Amino acid sequence: MTATFDPSSYVSKYGGVVVYEVGEKQSLFSQGDVADSIFFIRKGRVQLTVVSTEGKEGVIAVLDAGAFCGEGCLIGEPIRMSAATAMTRCVVAWLEKATVVRAIHEDQTFSELFLTYVLKRTARLTETLVDQLFNSSEKRLARVLLLLANYGKEGRTETVINKIDQETLAQMIGATRSRVNFFMNKFRKLGLIEYNGQIHVHSSLLSVVLHDPPFGEKAESEGPPAV
Repeated sequence: MTATFDPSSYVSKYGGVVVYEVGEKQSLFSQGDVADSIFFIRKGRVQLTVVSTEGKEGVIAVLDAGAFCGEGCLIGEPIRMSAATAMTRCVVAWLEKATVVRAIHEDQTFSELFLTYVLKRTARLTETLVDQLFNSSEKRLARVLLLLANYGKEGRTETVINKIDQETLAQMIGATRSRVNFFMNKFRKLGLIEYNGQIHVHSSLLSVVLHDPPFGEKAESEGPPAV
């Protein structure tokens, strides 16, 4: 799925499509809302979060232009299992559930594109789960930074990450903000990233993901806690 794909061109003939702008930090939907529609991000970046019964919040995904969110309603979820919030100014297409279901059944092109997206999203979630189970927080942070910078994505040359703070990164990798701060400083000293408001990611950061110590678990355990 690419940002050039616009589902509204496929499903608008069935009705139930509204395109509008969303301001930074504005909610697309909240956890617990009725799940009756899907959103397609035409421009901008959206953060998905969940809140536990104890009130602990976690970031489960950051979505860029070309991504859907809220598609869980298609498999019978009656309410939203997560919240979606704009990290930047966004342009989104609101797609009514019934409209999307009809398009899947009647428009083969849309159906194939949507299926491809869902399969890729599932593969990404599997990779993230494996990452959480087996990799150190240092490697998880490096992987998230590379993903946010679109490293290795076909047709993408972006290496700059905007509008994301260390607290959000910590929630994404299951670590504390102080640990993220420690590793961010380490990556910068090694010349793997640069940051001053924006984060510039160099391809050399991939070495953290691919190699063992000094970048892996041993280095993490020996490093002093960040302050």
